[in-house]
Amino acid sequence: MKKVKRLAASVLSLLLVGTLFTGCGTKNSTGSSENQAAEPTTEATTEPTKDASSTDQKELTEIVVGATVEPHATILNSDAVKNSLAEQGYSIKVVEYTDYIQPNVATEDGSLDANFFQHVPYLDDYNSKNGTNLKAVANVHFEPLGIYPGKTKTLDALADGAQIAVPNDTTNEARALLLLEKAGLIKLKENVGLDATIKDITENPKKLKIVEIEAAQTAKVLQDVDLAVINGNYALTEGLSASKDGLLVEDATSDAAKTYANVIVVKDGNENSDKTKALIKAVTSEETKKFIEEKWQGAVVPVF
Repeated sequence: MKKVKRLAASVLSLLLVGTLFTGCGTKNSTGSSENQAAEPTTEATTEPTKDASSTDQKELTEIVVGATVEPHATILNSDAVKNSLAEQGYSIKVVEYTDYIQPNVATEDGSLDANFFQHVPYLDDYNSKNGTNLKAVANVHFEPLGIYPGKTKTLDALADGAQIAVPNDTTNEARALLLLEKAGLIKLKENVGLDATIKDITENPKKLKIVEIEAAQTAKVLQDVDLAVINGNYALTEGLSASKDGLLVEDATSDAAKTYANVIVVKDGNENSDKTKALIKAVTSEETKKFIEEKWQGAVVPVF
């Protein structure tokens, strides 16, 4: 009898062990242990995505551009330009200059990918004198001359013998005289254009006195003259607004705008490089145009 009881107990023990074993096997075959193995896989999938995003930022190709501060560097540092370049896979580093020589030197020797500070007549003169062949690749803006009120507040109120200050350098004096002609104050020789000097005045009914002074001083002598013809950058420096203060201002269709537009310049051979194409696209975008118009309100005029 004892043997029968022992045998029954053994069989019962075997059944219990089998049941427990089968239960553990079922647990292992469900998603429970598989989920534990899947968690590191999910982390491994998302983590590289974050790394790729940071790498994309680090891998933006840098374009180095030399520029004078106002308005050139301000335009290049705008969100409009930076965002456009980033979309194309580029970032921009703006190197600021206070002279007109070094940006061309650095562009020629490859230290800069491009520069932005000059117009084509200046560039042509620089190339001629230095044996270089730097290339203008995009017209961006021009800084219009304007006639600003001094002691006389309107063109109609201008008296006989009134004094008008104009820049005394060849380029800007011609532009100033053309603007005075447009205002109906003087008349110049026919077709003299941007070569005009005071010797080319053929009619001066009010016998106006044209006072030739350094361009940078035209805005500073307003209180001493009746009117002054002032460059856009110097007007900005003195807090003058072309749209609010100017009695007459050069427009984007003028000969001066076409001739003296400020340009992006690159080294010969880089005109069609990917960097140059990206820079041109960014600087001449609709967003950049809007930025220029809103910030300077006529003191700086986009020409693209």
